Amino acid sequence: MARYQVILAYDGAGFTGSQRQANSRTVQGELEIALHQIGWTGTSVIMAGRTDTGVHAAGQVAAFDFNEWSHPAERLLQALNAKLPADLAVRKIKPARAEFHPRFDARSRSYRYRLFCEPIRDPLRERFAWRLWPRPEREALNQAAELLLGTHDFAAFGSATSEKGTTTRTVTKAEWRRKPHGEWQFEVRADAFLYRMVRRLVFVQVAVAQGRCSVEEIQLALNGRGKLPAGLAPAQGLSLSHVEYGSLKRY
Repeated sequence: MARYQVILAYDGAGFTGSQRQANSRTVQGELEIALHQIGWTGTSVIMAGRTDTGVHAAGQVAAFDFNEWSHPAERLLQALNAKLPADLAVRKIKPARAEFHPRFDARSRSYRYRLFCEPIRDPLRERFAWRLWPRPEREALNQAAELLLGTHDFAAFGSATSEKGTTTRTVTKAEWRRKPHGEWQFEVRADAFLYRMVRRLVFVQVAVAQGRCSVEEIQLALNGRGKLPAGLAPAQGLSLSHVEYGSLKRY
C-alpha cells in the first residue's frame, strides 16, 4: 500500500472549512477532486484536523493511499498542484508508513492568530487579520496568555470534538508578539484543541486587554467557576501553522 503524507496551505476565505461537506466547497473536497483527476480511485483523504469556514492554513497535514501512482513523490506534488485551485496548494509531499494517521499520530498542533490596531477599516489587511480598536494593553495580553499554559479544563473556551470527548487540553505555548504596523500575533500550541478554542481564547484575552474582563476571571473559568464574555474572534485572523509528530519535529 502506498500512503502519502502532504502539507497543505490554503486561503480559507473561499472554503466552508476543511472537512468535506455535501454541496459546499471544502479543502478536503477540492483535494479529492484533484486526486481523482490524476487517477486516484480512493474514497476519502484523512486530515490532521478540522478548520472552520474562513480559517487559513500554512501547515495542514493530510494523508491518502494512492497505489495507482508509479512515479516519484515530486511528480505527484506537481500533478496535484496543476489540478488544484489557486487558493489551495500542496507544499510538501513524502511517502508515509502504511499505518500513518495525520490526526491520531499528531503530538501537537500550532495556530497563529493575527490582529492589527486601527480605528479605520483596512479592507486589504482585514482579509487575513482582525482589525481591533481600541488598542489592547500589552501587559494584560501577556498576563492572560501566561494563565493558559499547562493542563486545564478548557470547557469555557470551546466544546469537545466528539460526543463523549474530554475538554481537558495541555497548552505548551501561548505567546503574544508585537509586529510592525500595529500588528499583534498570538501563537499557541497544544496537544489538541477544542472546537473553536483558539478563536475563543483570542476573544477573551482581547476582552481582558481592553478592560472588559479580568485575568482573575480567566483563572476562575479554568477552575470551572465564573463567567466569561461571550464571543469569538473573527475567523479570518486564524491559521493552522503546523502539526508535529514523533519527536515533535516539524514535518
